[in-house]
Amino acid sequence: MRKIKYKKGRKLQHITLEYTGSHKEHETEMQLFVYDDADVVEYEKFTVLALNSCFDFSKNNWLNIHGLNDINLIKTIGAHFNLDDFLLADILNTTKRTKLEEQSDVLFFNIKSLLPSEHSDNISVEQLSFIVKDGILISFQEKRSDFFAHIRERLRTHAGIVRTKKVDYLLYLLLDAVMENFYITIENEEDKIEDLINLTKKEAKPVILEKIENHRDNLSFLKRSIVPLRDSLYYLKTIKDDDENNGLIQKETFNFFIRLHQKSLELLEQIESDMSALESASNFYFSEQSRKMNEIMKTLTIISAIFIPLTFIVGVYGMNFENMPELKMRNGYFVVMGIMFLLVVALIVYFKKRRWF
Repeated sequence: MRKIKYKKGRKLQHITLEYTGSHKEHETEMQLFVYDDADVVEYEKFTVLALNSCFDFSKNNWLNIHGLNDINLIKTIGAHFNLDDFLLADILNTTKRTKLEEQSDVLFFNIKSLLPSEHSDNISVEQLSFIVKDGILISFQEKRSDFFAHIRERLRTHAGIVRTKKVDYLLYLLLDAVMENFYITIENEEDKIEDLINLTKKEAKPVILEKIENHRDNLSFLKRSIVPLRDSLYYLKTIKDDDENNGLIQKETFNFFIRLHQKSLELLEQIESDMSALESASNFYFSEQSRKMNEIMKTLTIISAIFIPLTFIVGVYGMNFENMPELKMRNGYFVVMGIMFLLVVALIVYFKKRRWF
């Protein structure tokens, strides 16, 4: 039976810089937004040659990187912003679980983005990592996707309050967008679970049980992905009154991260409810199997009960004793057949009155 788990990669040393994900065919690209309340500048085809000229540290800077294949580029980014090699290794090693890490002037956050795969019951996984420094947010994606398209549009059109806030609020928006994928995945699972429950009520085939177990694995995988996210958000929630993050997260922004923590709790509750529904479907499957088996056994028992007296009569008259009575009767055969027929009818009527079938 298929078991879903985090993608297994080669075990690496903590500071080994090697991409372990599966999206190795995607070319590394970069995009930069420099914005404040008054203006926004977008660099679509951003290169490392423009690192010194395009950043404006009097404004907010969002550098988004698609694709993690170019290790030299990642090293260059890390060296330019004085990022620890341990952080770069965590970005490239997609087997790591979700975590939050604070350093002296850096806040690091990575998260798994989960979405249902097309034309299958599998779940596609992508790791995203975020680094927050003073006035800078760097996001790392394994491949180009449209998770953040609406956020880019809000920056371009000055919709909402994102351009009036610091990059910590942008981090909240990005995490919230990734968490929306969890809702999409869970909703997709719920639709399939509902179809399975309805199918179970119509027929109890072994393939249904296999599908139930597959979706149970999916929900377990979702839970294993959300639990560390919940813990990280809770930790972020607890440092609200702690100034050790050097102002990387503004006091007023903590309330938004508290909302994300509440969302993670809601997601876990939803998963628990779905797993209970799957457990009920599984129990119903086995109950239906038992009921069908009981029906079969009851039918066979009734047939056996009807034929037992007939077998007795046939057995008696099958004995080869010479002086048995009734052997010389002219109509003995028809009399015995009539008695056997009446006996069958009587047993059927009796079983019917007892409601045995």
